[in-house]
Amino acid sequence: MLSPVEVEAILISLRVAGTAVAWILVPGIALAWLMARRDFRGKALLDGVLHLPLVLPPVVVGYLLLLSLGRQGWLGRWLNEWFAVSLPFTWQGAAVAGGVMAFPLLVRAVRLSLEAVDVDLEAAASTLGAGRLRVLFTITLPLALPGLLTGTVLAFARALSEFGATITFAANIPGETRTLPLALYTLIQTPGQEGAAARLCALSVVIAMVSLVASEWLARRARRRLRQRDG
Repeated sequence: MLSPVEVEAILISLRVAGTAVAWILVPGIALAWLMARRDFRGKALLDGVLHLPLVLPPVVVGYLLLLSLGRQGWLGRWLNEWFAVSLPFTWQGAAVAGGVMAFPLLVRAVRLSLEAVDVDLEAAASTLGAGRLRVLFTITLPLALPGLLTGTVLAFARALSEFGATITFAANIPGETRTLPLALYTLIQTPGQEGAAARLCALSVVIAMVSLVASEWLARRARRRLRQRDG
């Protein structure tokens, strides 16, 4: 049986990961479409910036978030003065950190799916009088649905497992920012908590596997429905 502290960590993790995916979903799809459909100067540079969280140490990402979104940061000061919003050391800050780390996975999956969509279908819809937004929502996104579902689930799993950026930007506060990875880290550092640490470790493995299986299942289901519709 899980203890109340362990259940609390799981619930915080789910709230943080869900919020992270919610705020990155729309900009992630927009940037994926831009990268898949447009050529412009600086595209390679933008692509590199989008993928930086994948190659940078998560602690570096968390430190950069502190510099920019901290109360004395260039953006954090403005948020605090105008909207009384302070993100560091809050669960919302943990969601920001998780979202930043998950963002490249979402963009990459959606971009690859968009690039696989036949542009001739979009052109045909345009010649029949459909506007750009109508083409996007009735042709492009439905055909790219498998990649969108895969990217969303993978981003959720990545935000759920984030550690380095979260502990740097949001700290390890019980009941506030202590997510599942941070709770596991705390238990490992506490003598006599080996059993609880093993339970959380096993639970983390189960959640990761469920996320991967769900991602593949949803993508296959979406592809099957598209084939049935086309047939």
